[in-house]
Amino acid sequence: MLFKELALSAPILRAVEEEGYTNPTPIQIQSIPAVLKGGDLLAAAQTGTGKTAGFTLPILQRLMESKPTTTSARRQIRALILTPTRELAAQVQQSVLTYGKYTGLKSAVIFGGVGANPQINAIKNGLDILVATPGRLIDLMGQGHISLKEIEILVLDEADRMLDMGFLPDIKRILTSLPKARQNLLFSATFSAEIKALANTLLKSPALIEVARSNSTHEAITQKIHPVDKNKKQALLAYLIKANDWQQVLVFTRTKHGANKLVTQLEKDGITCMAIHGNKSQSARTKALADFKSGKITALVATDIAARGIDIDQLPHVVNYDLPNVPEDYVHRVGRTGRAGSNGVAISLVCIDELALLKDIEKLTKQTIPQEIIKGFEVDPSIGAQPIKATRQARPQSKSKHPPKPQATQAKGRPKRATSR
Repeated sequence: MLFKELALSAPILRAVEEEGYTNPTPIQIQSIPAVLKGGDLLAAAQTGTGKTAGFTLPILQRLMESKPTTTSARRQIRALILTPTRELAAQVQQSVLTYGKYTGLKSAVIFGGVGANPQINAIKNGLDILVATPGRLIDLMGQGHISLKEIEILVLDEADRMLDMGFLPDIKRILTSLPKARQNLLFSATFSAEIKALANTLLKSPALIEVARSNSTHEAITQKIHPVDKNKKQALLAYLIKANDWQQVLVFTRTKHGANKLVTQLEKDGITCMAIHGNKSQSARTKALADFKSGKITALVATDIAARGIDIDQLPHVVNYDLPNVPEDYVHRVGRTGRAGSNGVAISLVCIDELALLKDIEKLTKQTIPQEIIKGFEVDPSIGAQPIKATRQARPQSKSKHPPKPQATQAKGRPKRATSR
């Protein structure tokens, strides 16, 4: 199938063709017609499947075809796209700008960690599409800068991660400000029980799309385990990067402190690298990602939540320096490579402490991941396992009637929200 067969207008097809795309991905083949019909949609699509274009393209088409219901001289926001992280919000906005550049539609992105004034000014100038993280959106709504009364289309992107981060109270609060008559699009990597419960309250007779097994890893990704003692992981990682002449590798750690520590150690070994996590300023995170994409640094060390939104078509290597506590996060991590038709390699450095985590991952993905011992880094059989401290629960709970909102924003006179990892 070709994009021109999907009932998209000439301005949108022109932008798609300029990006070098002619054939839609499986999620796009199913989601674009479904969204164009105007009904609700529940879609399970893992990272790297092209889901962002799967909803941005038909949203642009629908807004071009329909006239605003308001008589206001200023454009009113007609489509709202909610994402869990700043990086993903920026990625989605880039997709809207790329494919919508010939449509005449206006869009903006808002998220915490940066000054709000430029975002407020963009909103005041009038918008058709707003991409937002929940925390900053609620802040600006509370200050009277945003009205959602004219919303025609709502998108919850990576809804599973939003629930993991504790955004459900924020989502419910935002929903109360939206008109009841609207189109709802919910995208998630998996159809978990929590996602199904959210869908039941939000969606009306939705079309259902699932492009792959919810917890599978991509066939284009070569996976491998290197057993190693915990105190030799850093040395092994440095060895692998140098011995294989890796030029671009995304490395996952379990904690922010672990990411910072690893960056310091790798730099001592002469490997250019930077960390990206919730304690970094937005400008630092943006610079780190830009330097990584451009090849200025070899390794980008990230925590799980901060890595959401990292979109690199031909990322060759992903390394799990620490295995994640939540097995689904392994699928998200390795899915950063093997994208856009390219092959990728996902390496996991596994110490004795993590064998139970590895077992959970293999059970979830229904596979046994091949293991290879690297000479000089053999496991010491005398070392016993130590318990691993949990770093993320499936659903953060709070006994307070007003639980803290997990989006990082800082406004004068307001309490600081907890930052994402």
